[in-house]
Amino acid sequence: MDEYVGGVSTMYQTNGKMLEVAERKLEMLKEDSLKMRANEVHQLLRAWENYHRLIDAECHMRHLQCREETRYPGYYYGTDFPEIDDDNWKAFVNSTYDRDTGEWSFRKVPYKQLIKD
Repeated sequence: MDEYVGGVSTMYQTNGKMLEVAERKLEMLKEDSLKMRANEVHQLLRAWENYHRLIDAECHMRHLQCREETRYPGYYYGTDFPEIDDDNWKAFVNSTYDRDTGEWSFRKVPYKQLIKD
């Protein structure tokens, strides 16, 4: 995640190619996660924690793939889309994961400013 999805090692920068690499690596981790086993409760908790982190990592990566912009300061620089695009992307992006199909769906929800600048 740090190397391909805009972490500190890349100075919070990522792009489409890096996200494609991350997607492939996450798919390998998901495949490997099916083989996790535990001998006792503590190991089981650690296995579930790793599994949930994997889902969270994929969700984060998919959201970056969905947004065609840079959303900074505070989040990441998209080198494919180096500018903040408030006209199209000053919105929330909500996602849903379908466990049966393994597909993600996204929808933009308009941003409503509650406190004046």
